[in-house]
Amino acid sequence: MYQKAVAEGGLAVVTGAASGVGLAAALRFAEAGLGVLLADLPGDHLDAAVEEVRKIAGPNVTVLAVPTDVSDKVQVEHLADIAFQTGQVAVLMNNAGISVPSGTWENFDAWTRMLDVNFFGVLRGVQSFTQRMIDAGRPAVIINTGSKQGITTPPGNPGYNVTKAAVKVLSEQLAHELREAGAPISVHLFVPGFTYTGMIASWLPEKPASAWTSDQTVDYFIDRMSNGEFYILCPDNDVDSVRDKRRAEWAIGDIIENRPPLSRWHPDYKEAFAEFEKTGKS
Repeated sequence: MYQKAVAEGGLAVVTGAASGVGLAAALRFAEAGLGVLLADLPGDHLDAAVEEVRKIAGPNVTVLAVPTDVSDKVQVEHLADIAFQTGQVAVLMNNAGISVPSGTWENFDAWTRMLDVNFFGVLRGVQSFTQRMIDAGRPAVIINTGSKQGITTPPGNPGYNVTKAAVKVLSEQLAHELREAGAPISVHLFVPGFTYTGMIASWLPEKPASAWTSDQTVDYFIDRMSNGEFYILCPDNDVDSVRDKRRAEWAIGDIIENRPPLSRWHPDYKEAFAEFEKTGKS
């Protein structure tokens, strides 16, 4: 559906567009000939991102900054109003996200902050745009940015994992409902690998060899989206697609085999997981 959406022209709306994969995606959408609305918190980063995208876009292509806090329903609805007043929406990319430390029995405020941005921010985007996109009756795509931490749910930041697991489920339900409705809108779950973004650069000044750049990750995603894939788990320089699939298979195996939760990190299953990850056999 992505190729059809691009062929008809229109706008790409990207939240979290001031840096990282959001900015990389905005640049790719502009290169494809779409107008771009970049939504992020107001400030120098958003202004600079808009100027960068304008250099790529043609002289008659719309590129606008729309300062938006996705944790505010009114602001997301305002973003939708501006988008549909400006043109037809070909791409909606609900990408804005944050990560702050959390624990299962502490840091309640961290949980609410991440849920409000990472999950409810996506839900606000879906609910503010989808019906209008359906009514437009044109090919379009909705992209929701998830995380491998929402699939294999590793220990370390349970609040973040929960928000991204919720995005996965929301995206699956949205894809099903749009398919049942016969709408010409495809949904795609964008799952970056280890990607060197501004969030990581704030505590790691040099890109690790194992990380991909935002451009690499977005290029991989767009290629797979163009092939119609829904679950798009992006590799990096350390974890390839085979390893991703085995880790996901092991995670669901905890339920099927009734192993202890997160058995991948359980000492009794350490050797079995290592063998499974290497050979696919436990």
